[in-house]
Amino acid sequence: MLLIFLDTETTGLDPDKHRTLEIAYKVLDSRSDLAVISYEATVSQPAEVWAEADPESLEVNGFTWEQTLSGKSEKVVASEILNDLNRLELGQKEGVFICQNPSFDRAFFNQMINVDLQRHNGWPYHWLDLASMYWGVQLSQNKDFPKQLEESELSKNKIAKRYDLAEEESPHRAMNGVDHLIACYKAIFS
Repeated sequence: MLLIFLDTETTGLDPDKHRTLEIAYKVLDSRSDLAVISYEATVSQPAEVWAEADPESLEVNGFTWEQTLSGKSEKVVASEILNDLNRLELGQKEGVFICQNPSFDRAFFNQMINVDLQRHNGWPYHWLDLASMYWGVQLSQNKDFPKQLEESELSKNKIAKRYDLAEEESPHRAMNGVDHLIACYKAIFS
């Protein structure tokens, strides 16, 4: 099975008004644990997108408009992702996307490559989240693990701390998020 670990950095939390600033992913073969593809890109956005940006989100990812001016257009990034993932022939292999927050990352991913195009190319339908994996493993392995947790206990940094891993670097960058996600995933399933 191919595991597509993906992260995005955006101008805000609302995919109806915000846009992607950075996207990164690594595709691992679950049998060999080796990366078969790695991709990251900064996405340039016009001034009108920046006018709608959420200051708190920009504080988390540290991006400025000037930093993204040398980035690629959404159209170019989408084309590169299409070429990259289609080389994997995902329609003939099993695969899943894995994110910290797939409802967030998938919404922004869909802005660049719509669901119909993903389906046409045979890409994985399932987007899995790290927190649910962590919670399920903990429940099955530790009978004293609380069946209800505070949302803050399911953050990637809290999960990392449980396995003596460092927190994700700040400001957040998409490839750092992917690498941190993979480290947490491997710790959960080691």
